[in-house]
Amino acid sequence: MSVAVVGGGIIGLSIASRLVDNGADVTIFDDGEYGAWNVAAGMLAPGGEAAFETPALVRLMSSSAERWSSFAASLGVDVGYDETGTLSLAVTADDVAVAAREWPSPALRPSRLRELEPALSPRVRAGVHRPADCQVDPRRVVAALRERLGDRIVTKRLSTLDEAGAPTVVVAAGCGTAALTGLPIRPVKGQVLRLRGEPGLLRHVIEATVDGRSVYVVPRADGEIVVGATQEERSDWTVTAGGVHDLLRAAIELVPDLAECTLAETLVGHRPGTPDNAPLLGVLREGVVVAAGHFRNGVLLAPVTADLIADLVLTGTTDPMLDDFAPGRFA
Repeated sequence: MSVAVVGGGIIGLSIASRLVDNGADVTIFDDGEYGAWNVAAGMLAPGGEAAFETPALVRLMSSSAERWSSFAASLGVDVGYDETGTLSLAVTADDVAVAAREWPSPALRPSRLRELEPALSPRVRAGVHRPADCQVDPRRVVAALRERLGDRIVTKRLSTLDEAGAPTVVVAAGCGTAALTGLPIRPVKGQVLRLRGEPGLLRHVIEATVDGRSVYVVPRADGEIVVGATQEERSDWTVTAGGVHDLLRAAIELVPDLAECTLAETLVGHRPGTPDNAPLLGVLREGVVVAAGHFRNGVLLAPVTADLIADLVLTGTTDPMLDDFAPGRFA
């Protein structure tokens, strides 16, 4: 079976890898630009997003989280998959009042939180530990997939899907999917920082509300720490002083030792959002399948998207899990 995959990000490459594993002849068209995966922190925490998503999307995220361990192992290299868990924190009394409505269990006292994470500021008032949450390094995942797929990847920006030259085309081009299909996918700007500190400065992923502002702090084993992310309905690529200030201020309020880290990168990415902020997954028209619009959850949803879309392409059968995400729902 001959299949073209349009999009060389974590979604497109994951789908292509599954198709190749099942014997398909696959060509991946990559426009040569970095997608949202390049700035993503790689948090695999479906429970942390449950309050903001529909039940169908929560089920999809939970199913994908369960697949991540085997998916990471299948890549054959270290992709930073880590099962330490997440600390969800609040700093002020107002922050606690808001966050506690979303926490899945009673809050832990500050002394217990600092036992789990000694570097925390004494300002932290309350929080919960979600031990089932994981993380992965999206850059390592994409590098592993690119190595696996090798010369099947062609660097070329397509103007139309006809240029793909295959009877079946999977469009997984992130924000670029809109121009190729006419589907309503918009870019949502996010600014992200990468710091460099001593390995072991932090033990857990931290997500928190600090003076009403959401922030996450994601430590890697090698000492890199990702801090993010702003969310702006904009499409520009400008790193702003205000965005950097807001992220650093919130992160240092949580972990004062971060002030001693090197500011290694300041980055902008664009999450591919849809009108309901849920992905577009399934058949658009004969010969065209879409897997795009994953918004904040592209890394988390990569394994389940790969499994369901590859199965759809190979068998022609739509898994019921895809029913709520049909690309034609906005027609």
